[in-house]
Amino acid sequence: MEFRHLRCFLVLAEELHFGRAAARLSMTQPPLSLTIQQLEASVGAPLFVRNSRGVALTPAGQALVPRARALVDAAGAAAREAREVAQGVSGQLRVGFAGTVLYRGLPQVLRAFAQRHPRLKLVLREMSSSDQLIELQHNRLDAGFVHTTRVPPGCAQVLVSRQAFVACVPAGHPLATKRRVLPSALAGEPFVSIARAVSPDYHDRLLALCADHGFEPDVRFELRHWLSVVSLVAQGLGVSMVPAALQQAGLPGAAFVPLQGESPPYETRCLWRADAEGAALRAFLDAVRDFAQPAESAT
Repeated sequence: MEFRHLRCFLVLAEELHFGRAAARLSMTQPPLSLTIQQLEASVGAPLFVRNSRGVALTPAGQALVPRARALVDAAGAAAREAREVAQGVSGQLRVGFAGTVLYRGLPQVLRAFAQRHPRLKLVLREMSSSDQLIELQHNRLDAGFVHTTRVPPGCAQVLVSRQAFVACVPAGHPLATKRRVLPSALAGEPFVSIARAVSPDYHDRLLALCADHGFEPDVRFELRHWLSVVSLVAQGLGVSMVPAALQQAGLPGAAFVPLQGESPPYETRCLWRADAEGAALRAFLDAVRDFAQPAESAT
């Protein structure tokens, strides 16, 4: 039994006339008759009654109609889905992201992408930058938003955004009302930091910034998420330096003060495997590049 047999069968079942059915199928009557005979031989039962009054379905033919239609429709849907995936119209992408991207970059990209490609599904996974690099290398992510300058070999990238670090202090802290503060103003305070295992680049760069200003921070807490860092500061358990976008988190009890002088920029990059292919990934990267500043984009 072949799909062409079923298609011919369904058209003849609708027309109940070999001439009209053959015309719809753009074929002549003899090949149509042969096709129906082949299908009947495959089924092992007559599907049509042919007599002087015309053509009628047998009980076996009537039973086959809904099943044949379901098979033909399913085959058409499968072919259509495969075609749309190849064209980037539908399908699924696995995208990783570090938490702070929720406050700058990711929502804008997701909104633009959803408007252009409503049938493409994004499976989002929140994880640290270091975990994303592992998942990308093992092909368990299609793309990832990371905060690292250490792009591994085999990965392509686009710089999505760059922002400053700010001092984060409890709302009642004497520094909370300052317009700007030097990093050295945080010396001697209990310090809350992102864990080095989570973000080695920024952990080391912030310690180096403190060293440049003549002090070693008294790190009391190391956490896995920047939002957890701000939450602990808001509870009055220490001070920190965090990416400026976290001001949008709106956590009560935390104040943010710009740093005076130069500090390392906090950069967000979108990474993907350089050898990755697919229209869906290309469409997603188009949305990423549209959000990124033209001068910041690079692959």
